Parts: sequence; structure tokens; C-alpha cells
Amino acid sequence: MLKTTIDMDRAAVVLKLLGDRTRLTMMKILENNDCCVCEFVEIFEASQPSISQHIRKLRDIGLVKEERRGQWIFYSINTENEYYPFVQHVLAQLPSQDHKLKELEEKGTRISCC
Repeated sequence: MLKTTIDMDRAAVVLKLLGDRTRLTMMKILENNDCCVCEFVEIFEASQPSISQHIRKLRDIGLVKEERRGQWIFYSINTENEYYPFVQHVLAQLPSQDHKLKELEEKGTRISCC
């Protein structure tokens, strides 16, 4: 059964995390795609430690899950998270970010780690 409301304090925590443009964009990208850190490094032109820190914050509250594929770890939205319906409503209001991955594909760096 889907929870229709969430605790105000938890909503504030989730919204604070999503209030960061990088994390919000990551979540929108992950809405339709699994990605590894190296792809986010390319997309945001940021350091690997910086991107890993953003991912860790999302993973720590359960919004993002990871899956090991060989030596690489891929991230995706955790649709089983109790706050996913809330996050899904937020993400539905945003424009697609899939073009960022398409740009990586065109440059030949879509999955540069693999």
C-alpha cells in the first residue's frame, strides 16, 4: 500500500537533498537510466570525490541504490523507498535530462569506465 503523506521532518530532509541542483539533476537522470560515477563526472565536469559525495547522500537516505556489475558500480533510483512516490511527484515536474547522456554517447564517453 502506497503511503500518501510523509512526515514533515522527513519531507524537509528529502527536499533539502533535492534542493542541490547537482543531486536533483542526478535523480532526474536516474529516473530513466542507470549510471556510474564516471558518467556523472563527465556530465557535471566535477571530480570523482565530489560526485561520490552527492551519491552517498542520496544513498544514505535510500533514494538511490547501487548494483555491482563486474568492477563497476551502477546507481539507480530506489523505487522501493518509502519516499519514492513523493520524489516521483517532484521529478515529474522537471524537464528530461536524458540529453545529457545522449551528449556523452555522441562524444563516445557514455560508459567510459566499462
